Amino acid sequence: MPTAKLALLLVPLLLPSAAANPAVEPVPREHFGADRRSWPERHAEYVAEARRGGIDVLFLGDSITDLWRSVGRAVWDRRLAPLRSANFGLDGDRTQHLLWRLRHGELEGLSPRVVVILIGTGNLMVQHGTGLPRNSVPETIAGITAVVDTVQEKLPRAQVLLLGLLPRNAPESPYRREVAEINRALGALRRDRLHFLDIGASFLEADGTLPVALMPDLLHPSEAGYAVWAEAIAGPLDRLRALAEAESGGGTAAGR
Repeated sequence: MPTAKLALLLVPLLLPSAAANPAVEPVPREHFGADRRSWPERHAEYVAEARRGGIDVLFLGDSITDLWRSVGRAVWDRRLAPLRSANFGLDGDRTQHLLWRLRHGELEGLSPRVVVILIGTGNLMVQHGTGLPRNSVPETIAGITAVVDTVQEKLPRAQVLLLGLLPRNAPESPYRREVAEINRALGALRRDRLHFLDIGASFLEADGTLPVALMPDLLHPSEAGYAVWAEAIAGPLDRLRALAEAESGGGTAAGR
């Protein structure tokens, strides 16, 4: 075979597949947060917490969830800690990073009644510091769906509360359109024990703007924003916890 023809045949083998979606491929990260703990260290802490058990409500996500432990701490302690809640949010995570964590021990030994998932807004951004490129809307939808499927595979008895991505930036921002498209797709997912909830309207003014009092950087909630979040999910959490208890015949996470 002529060399030129052989080279042409080899080109498709050397190039990455056009169908590859990084948002669904579990990968770890090397990252230091503001407290200087590395991403692997934070992951290891969550694995250890999971092994201790005693968690009835598990929150999974990125920095928006992670900041419950600082900005939203007072609200968490008042509204969510009494529910035996645990926060497995990690600053900067995308769907692919959360997928890796879920497949490497963070769900082992757990039997929560409810799992609350909020992930995906980071997929739409170029990651600062690493230059990791953004994912497309279809890629992000597939990534979030993969997270849901992994949670349900690992925790088949848990009720899953999938939150729509929160509104971000100005009303005319392309992010708003992308978030709306993603949330429409998530709302159409049909799975046993999966419940979709879009709480975005709770953060918006009548004209669609985000008050800086609730989201100072138009992305992460303030303490007042976390209070809005807690109030918006309070009723659904109560119903899902009751549903999970009815299905399990009673008892707490520690006793199941």
